[in-house]
Amino acid sequence: MKETINANIGSVAFSLDRDAYQMLKSYLDDIRDRLPADDTETLGDIERRIAEIFRERIPSPMLVVTIDTVREAVARMGRPEEFGQRRNADETQPSDADTAEEKPRHLRRSRTDRSIAGVCGGIGAFFDIDPTTVRLVMLLLILFGGLSIWAYVILWLVIPEEPASRFDPYTKKR
Repeated sequence: MKETINANIGSVAFSLDRDAYQMLKSYLDDIRDRLPADDTETLGDIERRIAEIFRERIPSPMLVVTIDTVREAVARMGRPEEFGQRRNADETQPSDADTAEEKPRHLRRSRTDRSIAGVCGGIGAFFDIDPTTVRLVMLLLILFGGLSIWAYVILWLVIPEEPASRFDPYTKKR
């Protein structure tokens, strides 16, 4: 027998079991710590979307939201890291990212920002410029500058693809 908690998520009442409530609360708290302090609208939008996901999965208001349903909602919403860097309690102290040494950059083909093979997206990320600009320059060089399509194919073969995300604490353990 599990204890249930009634919670108002996105202006909709739900009954959650204790584990699901704790997981959802820590997820929303983590996101809240990453959003600007005065941004309540975004968190409200996130809660409303989570309520929509719960309504899709739970047809009757008499049913209880379980931890599996929360895991599915979190997986669909994305990890808290995708909402930005965590705010410090004291903004005057430098964060760990500011004090740590800069990691060496590697030229990699992009997995997310790609039109064909991710070459231009990877070059844009490496040089911190817009990938669309790199694509336009590449197209102009191919059409008018004498750069052949073979150069793009060689880059496709030589530049390794960026590694996939490895760890997601909100997925179901097997």
